[in-house]
Amino acid sequence: MEGALKRGWWALLIRGLTAIVFGILCFAMPGMTIRFLIMLFGAFALVDGVFGLVAYFQAKGAGEDYGGMLFEAIVGILVGLVVFFWPGLTGVVLLYFIGGWALVTGIFEIIAAIKLRKEIKGEFWLILGGLASVVFGVVLFARPGVGALAVIWIIGVYAIVFGVIMLGLAFAARKMVKAAQAEAAA
Repeated sequence: MEGALKRGWWALLIRGLTAIVFGILCFAMPGMTIRFLIMLFGAFALVDGVFGLVAYFQAKGAGEDYGGMLFEAIVGILVGLVVFFWPGLTGVVLLYFIGGWALVTGIFEIIAAIKLRKEIKGEFWLILGGLASVVFGVVLFARPGVGALAVIWIIGVYAIVFGVIMLGLAFAARKMVKAAQAEAAA
């Protein structure tokens, strides 16, 4: 898995940047229509799933197979596609889709971090990302009737926090690459 993180640090970087841009758009455009929010979230989940799939295949190419990573990526892609094909979903159903996606993503990120704790440094970033996802999912299930503006802000905060955490993981992985290159050159 360490090899996959080293080779795929850029995918983590793009994943984090995508989340941050999505979060900023939630704050910059709080009056956006629910349809636009649905499509924006669908794009976010789809991009996140695709880059999760890239990370999985890189790990598999290195002889490592983490089914949880594949499952997380597929769930992200499926959620994104469902959102695109049925954009007329009610706000509450959308919240449950987002909440379920966040819970699944968070649980599998925590599991991956626990498996990786002996292989990499900086696994706490992945644990933090997983915890942020789980907390976000629980909040959405517990309080589905909150106002649309509050939901947009919650989603924005979550996306920015998650994005920053993914950037931290990407930079930690990149640092491992540089350390390995320096060690190889010595």
